[in-house]
Amino acid sequence: MDENNEKTLKRILLKDREIILLGTAHVSKESIKDVESTIREENPDCVCVELDEGRYKSLTSKDAWQQINISQVLREGKGFLLLANLVLASFQKKLGSDLGVKPGDEMKAAIEVSQELNIKTEMVDRPIHTTLKRAWAKNRGWGRSKLLATLLSAAFSNEKLEEGEIEKLKNQSAMDNMMQEMAEYLPNIKGVLIDERDRYLASKIWESSGKKIVAVLGAGHLPGTERFIRELEAGTKTTDVSDIEVIPPKSTGSKIASWIFPVIIIGLIILGFFKGGGIKTGQMLLSFVLWNGGLAAIGALIALGHPLAILASFLGAPFTTINPLLGIGMISGLVQAWAKKPQVKDMENLTNDAAKFSGWYKNRITKVLLVFILSSLGSSIGTFITVPALIANLIK
Repeated sequence: MDENNEKTLKRILLKDREIILLGTAHVSKESIKDVESTIREENPDCVCVELDEGRYKSLTSKDAWQQINISQVLREGKGFLLLANLVLASFQKKLGSDLGVKPGDEMKAAIEVSQELNIKTEMVDRPIHTTLKRAWAKNRGWGRSKLLATLLSAAFSNEKLEEGEIEKLKNQSAMDNMMQEMAEYLPNIKGVLIDERDRYLASKIWESSGKKIVAVLGAGHLPGTERFIRELEAGTKTTDVSDIEVIPPKSTGSKIASWIFPVIIIGLIILGFFKGGGIKTGQMLLSFVLWNGGLAAIGALIALGHPLAILASFLGAPFTTINPLLGIGMISGLVQAWAKKPQVKDMENLTNDAAKFSGWYKNRITKVLLVFILSSLGSSIGTFITVPALIANLIK
């Protein structure tokens, strides 16, 4: 076993079991070699991989992305989840493209070697849609704006890493620094993406069968997963992870907060009627429509949406603002998908197009997502601007 492998291998000796944690970088050739050699040398009873069934299917099925129905995704309120999934996949794809490595190749290698040696494999990661939904639910207001900004910047990033830099991702101190930066910028996201999954991974690895287990994980999960396994051994923690397998329901305060702006806007317009009659009411309604609908339409325009999607953004945003049960992004996205129906080639080239700035505008599926997110962002900005604009109009 080489020196680099030893740096990212944690051997946990328990009373009657041995658990070996192997840290990887997800777009690393060396990680693939480490995984293959470790499994062959250790010959464990079970190999655990940092995947869930959905991600495993995506890795092993060539047509996984071709099964997307973008209209259904939007109607089910999963537009953000698809956007986040696609951005994460395309960002890793960009990092590994120059190295001839695809994201998750080391996990596939672990499964293939295990099958060759007739070793049982277990998927021990939490379903990605649960993780993303919890990340979204754990953030409110400004936190969600920062999360969206992070996703968009990653989507349009041209960042490339050299092979040596990729290998540094397996170094614990380098990964710790990255996690610290994430914790400072998006503490709730770090808690969901890292801390909760460390606990989940540790619990599922602990519950896996066999006296000797090799677990293949991203290097950033090694310290936390090892810590939780030690706590399970000591009896200070249990393997019950039901509390982090559910989506937190909206609190009463959150539900009330979603109606604050609609109530304020309607209240100001009613006050305008009592103060200045129909003329004042008309002026305030026009201000509301222009700010809210106008900025939503500008968002769709920046996405180079179809004229009908831009018009739908302009006309629909004022109505969705006063009815928070609806979202303008869903409406404008559905119109875009109807006006420019995605073709087979868009589905086939989805991840490749998502890895390039121009691809987001060329591919009809990513174009729908751009219209969805940018019209939503424009409407949100318009809502914040509308209130002071209406107050200014009222006191004239």
